[in-house]
Amino acid sequence: MRDAASTIRDLVGQDTAEAIESDSVRRAALLWHFTVLGEAATQVPAETRDAHREIAWRGATRMRNRIVHGYWDVDIETLVATAANDLPAMITALERLVRDLDE
Repeated sequence: MRDAASTIRDLVGQDTAEAIESDSVRRAALLWHFTVLGEAATQVPAETRDAHREIAWRGATRMRNRIVHGYWDVDIETLVATAANDLPAMITALERLVRDLDE
């Protein structure tokens, strides 16, 4: 999850949704990494999710489901806003969780 979220952040950078929408390779990479992020969230044990409610496990899973099952109706603007507004805090929380699990 941490790696996918960090890659999403790097893919978006400071660009606009329009810039990403017009770059088919970057758009596909963004969709893929959001899918990986959500799929990974479903693989985290329930007790870990319960102990770390500050991480948007369900939000990541819902985003994945929207991408995978929404087909051509994915809003790149929403993905870019999520990358800019929500992922920095998620990445920080995931890094803290990984550190705690490694101890």
